[in-house]
Amino acid sequence: MGIFGRSNTTTETATASATGSAVNPELAALTGDYTIDPSHTTIGFVARHAMVTNVKGGFLDFSGSLHLDGSDPSRSTASIDVTMESIDTGNADRDGHLKSADFFKTEEFPTMTFRSTKAEALGGDDYRITGDLSILGTTKPLTIDLEFNGAAKDPFGNERVGFEGKAEILRSEWGLTWNAALETGGVLVSDKIKLSFDISAIRNAG
Repeated sequence: MGIFGRSNTTTETATASATGSAVNPELAALTGDYTIDPSHTTIGFVARHAMVTNVKGGFLDFSGSLHLDGSDPSRSTASIDVTMESIDTGNADRDGHLKSADFFKTEEFPTMTFRSTKAEALGGDDYRITGDLSILGTTKPLTIDLEFNGAAKDPFGNERVGFEGKAEILRSEWGLTWNAALETGGVLVSDKIKLSFDISAIRNAG
């Protein structure tokens, strides 16, 4: 994961990183290892249903870690593991169907994983991370666009960083091909799925 920073001073000084990207020297203070805080993080998705509306959902059980490098954002990394049984769309019957053999086969494939392979600073508060997303035993590349939300120390002394991310996938590329035809044309569930991330991560002690 690229390192993110927003200067608290009115004047920002940029220096060149080892990769040639401009990096605010104050970012060096954020360099370190972080653990994603699941109680203040959401991992969500949106699918088009019946060609007319969106169904939103997310995952309630996941863990993840970040290594942030303020001097060279390209050396930052991210790792996330999601428990597929924790899928939640607000409807028990729909959740059960998603866990079944028609979709995620959660008994056979209990975990979805993401492992970063590349991080880029795009300028300002914008970053991009590319990695391997594994679902149903299939691994394909995924690119996530990110926006830095800030860095702060909370009332309990935790040093936090936060960011929002978004991405789109075609679920069929991971073997998620179940569908049903509509009498009026089209299909019940869209192939394109929109992913969203609102993440708070706490710096590890030591």
